[in-house]
Parts: sequence; structure tokens; C-alpha cells
Amino acid sequence: MKEDVVINSESDLRSKIYIIRGKQVMLDFDLAEIYGYSVKAFNQQVKNNIEKFDDDFRFQLNADEVIELSRSKFLTSIQVKGVKGGRSYFPYAFTEQGVYMLMTVLRGELAIKQSKVLVRLFKAMKDYIIERENLIDYDDVAKLAIQTSQNTKDIARIDKKLSNVPTKDDVVKIIEDFSSCEIKKDFLFLNGKSVEADLAYQQIYEDAKNTICVIDNYIGLKTLVLLKSARKNVKITIFSDNIHHGLHKKELDDFIKEYPHVDISFKKTNGIFHDRYIILDFGTKNEKIYHCGASSKDAGNKVCSISTMSDHDIYKPLIEKLLENRELIF
Repeated sequence: MKEDVVINSESDLRSKIYIIRGKQVMLDFDLAEIYGYSVKAFNQQVKNNIEKFDDDFRFQLNADEVIELSRSKFLTSIQVKGVKGGRSYFPYAFTEQGVYMLMTVLRGELAIKQSKVLVRLFKAMKDYIIERENLIDYDDVAKLAIQTSQNTKDIARIDKKLSNVPTKDDVVKIIEDFSSCEIKKDFLFLNGKSVEADLAYQQIYEDAKNTICVIDNYIGLKTLVLLKSARKNVKITIFSDNIHHGLHKKELDDFIKEYPHVDISFKKTNGIFHDRYIILDFGTKNEKIYHCGASSKDAGNKVCSISTMSDHDIYKPLIEKLLENRELIF
């Protein structure tokens, strides 16, 4: 257990409560800091008393949730699984009941003081919602929190509006504002139209009936997460030399375990491709080829485009040669 830990103020603690799966939760690395433990020691204490933590008290984040938190800047490289110097597993989330249960597990003067602060914090948040239940319900609060989590300046703007006790119409207007392309930064151009980046890839992958080939030398966990929108029984092949080792074997194993229905394999590109491509249903009448201006794991970070290619005959020999390449080993 760490020593000389400063007790966090209520405002500090409030910033460590997130909305995940529609629930208010706190994450293991934040709770470890609050209670003065290393993350490893904190989770070991929980494991030693695992019978007290049912699934509605504690659950492990999945790949989608880790990606969302990473994009929202809530997680540092040390807290994200798979990053060099980081942890080797996804974080655990504790619901309000789980936090209360921690109070029966963690001992000591600091634990008692911190637990009292957390109890008062959750009560204050409950009281706030109950007092305003005729103006804004919990679902609206949750949607608003998720919608604004990616931009701290915009969160400040929402806080200011909340202090004036908004009506539901106020909240709807704010949410509509955040759906504007001028405000959100994670957009790209798909065949000349502005589309939210993740949605663009989802639309492309869902269109495949038999096969998906992704050619991209720079892959990562998000590359896999976007592919989960592919139809069942569609065979996916990623061609990559995995430059800079952006995708780790542990991440791949966790993804396969989380999404067993995704049929995915890997082959090398052997260094002959610079650009990124997506090929759907190669060799069939439904064949489509897309040229991508950026890796899918980075799409939306900067201005980029995805365009449908018309000259398939030029690419067919290259794709046929790719299909003969060796397996990519992680």
C-alpha cells in the first residue's frame, strides 16, 4: 500500500465517475489511487474477496469501451492494456454497490476517510437527480454525459447549463449541437460525403456478403473493433506487416474471446503496399474496392477520405498475389 496519499476533494472524485453501460461507475486504477494502493495490489485485494463482488458490483471493460475511453483521453498509456509500459488486462469498473462493497474489504484509517467521502458523493449525485426528476431524467443525464465525454471544454459548457436547471428541450438542443460535423472532429469523407468515422467503416463492412480483405501496415486494437460489425460467416483477412507492433497478441486473443463470431486471419504484405485498401467480396459480382486515406485505427483524427475504386482490373493481380503470402505471426 502506498503512503502519504492526499485525500481527493469531492470535485476530484466526481471527475472519476463515468457512465458505462448506462451505469455510474468508477475504474480500478482511480479507486486504487484514491485508496492508496497500486493497481495490482488493489485488484488483488478484490480477488481475495471475489465472492463479495457479483457482476452487478464489478465488471471488466470490453475492447469497445477501452477504445472509447482512450479516445476520450480518460486513460493514459500506463492505464491502457497492450501499450508498452502499460497493464496487461482491461480495467475493471465498480458500480456504486461495488464501491460500497470495497468499504468492507479495504481497511485502515485512509480507507475509512475515503469511503466516507465517496458515500457522501454518491448521495449528493442521487439527490441532484431526484430533485430534478420532473425536468430531466436519468437517461437524459447518461446520454448527455456520453455525448460530451470527448471534449472537456464542451463538458464545461454543459455544466454551466446544468447549473441553471435545464429543461428536457435544453438537453435535446445540446445533444443536437454535438452531432454537428462542425463540432465533432471524428469525421471523414466517404465517397465525398461527411460521415462519422466509425459509422463509415461499419457501413462498409456490413456490406460484405462473403469476404473482407483489409490492407493496412499500421493496425491496432481499433482495427479489430471496427470489424466486429461484419456479418456472421464473412471471412476477414487482414494483410499487414504490423509496423511498430501496433497490435499485440494479447489484444488479439482478448478480441477473439470477446467476439468469437468474427472469422479473422492475418497475412503479411511483404512491404509492397504503402496505401490502405478495403476489398469486399473479391472475385464475385459484388466485389468492391475502397482506397483509404488513413489507417482505420486513426480514422477521424485528421481529415481523410475513403473512396470507391472503379478500375478493379489494375488491382486484381496484386490482390491475388497477396492471398498467397505467408501468415502474419504475432
